[in-house]
Amino acid sequence: MTYRTLAPEELRLVCDPEQFEFETTEDVPPLEGIIGQERAVRAMEFGLAIKRYGYNIFMTGQTGTGKSSYAQTLAKEVAATEEVPDDWCYVYNFEDPSHPVALRLPAGKGSQFAKHMEDLVETLKIEIPKAFDADDYERQKAEIYRAFQEIRAKLFEELTAMAEEMGFVLKRSSSGFVSVPIVDGEEVATEDIDKLPEDLKEELERKSSELQFNALHVMRRIQAAEREMKDKVKELENRIGLFAVGYLIDELKERYSQEQAVVDYLQAVQKDILENLDDFRQTDEDSIPLPWMRRKEEAGYKYQVNLVVDNKETIGAPVIIETNPTYYNLVGRVEYENKFGMVTTDYTMIKAGSLLKANGGYLIIQAIDVLSNPGAWEGLKRVLKNREACLENLGEQFGLLAMSSLKPQPIPINVKVVLVGNPYLYQVLYHYDEDFRKLFKIKADFDIEMDVSREKMTQMAAFIASYSQREGVRPFDRAAVARLVEYSARLAEHQEKLSTRFNEIAEIIYEADTWAGLMGEGVVCSEHVKRAIEEKIYRSDTYEQKLQELIAEGTILLSVDGAKVGQINGLSVLNSGDYVFGRPSRVTAVTFLGREGIINIERETKMSGRIHDKGLLILSGYLAAKFAQKIPLSLSASITFEQMYGEIDGDSASSTELYAILSSLAELPLRQDIAVTGSVNQYGEIQPIGGVTHKIEGFYKVCKLNGLTGKQGVIIPVQNIKNLNLQDEIIEAVRAGKFHIYAVSTIEEGIEILTGMPAGSPDEEGNFKPDTVFGRVAAKLEEYNKLLQLAKGDESEEE
Repeated sequence: MTYRTLAPEELRLVCDPEQFEFETTEDVPPLEGIIGQERAVRAMEFGLAIKRYGYNIFMTGQTGTGKSSYAQTLAKEVAATEEVPDDWCYVYNFEDPSHPVALRLPAGKGSQFAKHMEDLVETLKIEIPKAFDADDYERQKAEIYRAFQEIRAKLFEELTAMAEEMGFVLKRSSSGFVSVPIVDGEEVATEDIDKLPEDLKEELERKSSELQFNALHVMRRIQAAEREMKDKVKELENRIGLFAVGYLIDELKERYSQEQAVVDYLQAVQKDILENLDDFRQTDEDSIPLPWMRRKEEAGYKYQVNLVVDNKETIGAPVIIETNPTYYNLVGRVEYENKFGMVTTDYTMIKAGSLLKANGGYLIIQAIDVLSNPGAWEGLKRVLKNREACLENLGEQFGLLAMSSLKPQPIPINVKVVLVGNPYLYQVLYHYDEDFRKLFKIKADFDIEMDVSREKMTQMAAFIASYSQREGVRPFDRAAVARLVEYSARLAEHQEKLSTRFNEIAEIIYEADTWAGLMGEGVVCSEHVKRAIEEKIYRSDTYEQKLQELIAEGTILLSVDGAKVGQINGLSVLNSGDYVFGRPSRVTAVTFLGREGIINIERETKMSGRIHDKGLLILSGYLAAKFAQKIPLSLSASITFEQMYGEIDGDSASSTELYAILSSLAELPLRQDIAVTGSVNQYGEIQPIGGVTHKIEGFYKVCKLNGLTGKQGVIIPVQNIKNLNLQDEIIEAVRAGKFHIYAVSTIEEGIEILTGMPAGSPDEEGNFKPDTVFGRVAAKLEEYNKLLQLAKGDESEEE
């Protein structure tokens, strides 16, 4: 079997500064667009271009890949080429005040219309009282009253004459007229009527009834004349009012003749003004009895225009970034006013949400924010499904608030929503929300890495240049750019990839710039970038340092020299949130006679994850395939991670555990100066794992604490060579022969490194040579089988 000892050149991506054609990033044009997201860019460009129902966009990818900033940049770029959408305003509904009317006006005309209506009201407050203070109005009104007085006097005279002819005199009372009979030229009192003769009394009663009937007829004629008089006064007032109002309304009608809805509204305004002229003639606030009613009773209050969407200053289509997407901030609200214990509202208290403000344009929201606000997600979906914004309070939707309120006319919505989230949220919404896939048909998936190329490296320099221009960062020289490219490859954990987690790269840019400033340099060089990376690690590696101290003082048992049977150094990765590091730990295996198979102590104590359990079960398959073709696999083995007190998961230690079992069975010691990582399948092939760079660095630090011997090293899967991006110190140790990294592809290669003995290959009969690792394992398993058969025979004899 052959294995590879890796050369220093294979241990990381090396970026040659000489390949760059610039001296500093001052010579590089700032970056336009985004680096390494071709798939996401194409999806975004198509998603913004298609103007069909349901083609909203969900941007998915890990945090720090530049999703939000790119969404804003691209949306603003596209929006700048599009038309400015219309303004929207709410006005009073004269037919049904509880349902305010929505008016649509061309961009910029909404504010003009609101100002014109405000000016109209102020003009009316002057012109209407002035018109009614004129002598002509008073003269015509006096003539109408005089004519009515003449008619009423004439009718009273006729009634009085009729009463005299019938022998009565009419007298006024609180209830109208009272007829008093006259007998022998004298008035007869009510109490004296009963003393009159019966025939005279009957005659008087008949005449009195006839007189009362005629008096009623006269009173009706007087009332009719009074109504006619009032109608004439009203007609006069309307004529005077129309004279004061009509030309003003006509001017507005002509100005907004292209907007039929506005013309209809102005017609309704004119009608209402003429019906409520007294509102403008009465200007004394003291006449309003309740103080909280004065605002609403002010002349012309209901002619105000509530401009909810004003695109006067907008260039192109609007792009709204909603940072707090609550239900009300998205959909809008009807506000209430508390005055003297009374809660009131009206159409001027309607407020637009982000969906209305972005109408005709683009709305960018963080998915986690809209999902975490009660009612916001459902409200957003309702608007997108119905394609209209219906402003109503959240309590009314859930039946929590039984209070009369306004029902504003819904406004049609045409908005492109861009949700920014992560892959987990996308999958949850796609599978569990049936509306999501109908409303967000475009997925813009942002990758966390991109291929290495000279073009991408140059774009990285342009990325730095854009920060210099926008944030005032010092220019980077070519060596600093090269160092940053190498750091990007380390973040990507791949020698042929660069990371697109630009937020983390930007942190190093800022910090390297700061270190350059502290050192009094005007240009950021490679040493400043290196210092920024080292200091960033130092601020976060407290936990790793504590573990290293425990290993150094012997609290955590770990050997980095010598050889022991059934004991090996495994490698795992710990993540403390802002820092990831490798931790070596001792793995031990004990084999003995039995049929229980491999016993995982972590699984028995419920400290093992499912993937780790699967890896151990694979070991049973490997041992059976390799050594149980002729005899049953009679084996009991106990295996564990020593001094590990948290949950263990993953299969990256399965090859490590297999080496320990083989060592125990073969009674061959394993080198303790070598740590192992790698997954294994049932055929003994080594499979790649994650975090290989951190694992190697973790074991190197332990070896350094105990002193480098020149023999120490790590065994890794051959597939993980491309994932190496080790620190300079380790690469120099490898170059000096003080540390070694071995790449293996099979269990056989790894066991030979650890034991110094050939693994062994089966002959034609499937037997292994006794002086090989597998030969010794097979011999031990055959011995176990014989002992078990013997024990079984003894049990049968006893029975």
